[in-house]
Amino acid sequence: MRRLAAGLAAVLGGAAAAEPLQLQAHHQEPRAYGYQVGDVLQRELLIDVPDGLALDEASLPHPGGRGQAIELRRVQWRSEPQRGGQRQTLLLHYQVFLAPREVRTLEIAPITLHYTGAVAGGAARPQSLRIDAWPVTVAPLLPLAVSPRRGLGDLQPDLPPPAIDTAAIRQRLQGWALLALLLGGWLAAVRWAWPAWLRRHRPFGRAWALLRELPDAPDSARWREACRVLHRALDETAGAVMFEAGLAGWIDRRPAWAPLRADLALFLQRSRETFFAVGAGPVHDGAWLRALARRCCEVERGL
Repeated sequence: MRRLAAGLAAVLGGAAAAEPLQLQAHHQEPRAYGYQVGDVLQRELLIDVPDGLALDEASLPHPGGRGQAIELRRVQWRSEPQRGGQRQTLLLHYQVFLAPREVRTLEIAPITLHYTGAVAGGAARPQSLRIDAWPVTVAPLLPLAVSPRRGLGDLQPDLPPPAIDTAAIRQRLQGWALLALLLGGWLAAVRWAWPAWLRRHRPFGRAWALLRELPDAPDSARWREACRVLHRALDETAGAVMFEAGLAGWIDRRPAWAPLRADLALFLQRSRETFFAVGAGPVHDGAWLRALARRCCEVERGL
């Protein structure tokens, strides 16, 4: 038995030695049908390379080829040792960029790989290995004859532009508008409303509002009340109870009132006669008192 086994091993070894590894390729091609634009397919080549030969990597295909129907996108290459040489694996990744209107057959371009060196026992000479083209069929995305119904024809209606969410913009605009309104209101109040309110509520402004309807010849009660109103305005403006003796000093400190010096002195005299004189007192000249109140209001407002 031992002799038989040894003899069998010698025969097999001799046979293996008699059949050296040959440079050849085994293809694992992708399916040849059922592709559409954008699909990716892979071509795998298993190449037996005997000892002594080396691949010229410059002969490997390079990714690219824009504008072609089938574009090579990626190349992967690796080598593993085996008896009598090495097994090289070449993976080629392609993508379909053609969108035909009818089924078309395309071809993956052929490849020629170059090897340098010499097989054991032979002279050094370059060798080439050609990988033939491989056909694939590409189908259209839609059949050529489609239904004429809306949305299925060759020309499609334009899509409406996408809506933009303007909620945040509207909120900011509303906030700025509210702020502008508040600032405008504040400015109007400071510029017009507040001065107008002050004018109406200053001492002589209030007095003029009460005396503007005073008749030209009021009765004694109406006259006395009108004098009290104007007196309160004068006292409030001067900051003290105003008498005839203090009028000159006050007007010297307030030159704006100088044009009314004589009329104010006359008013204080008539007021004193009205409240303290014995007898009928001064004439109840409502027109004069009304005019004096209006002029005092104008001086108070700086007019």
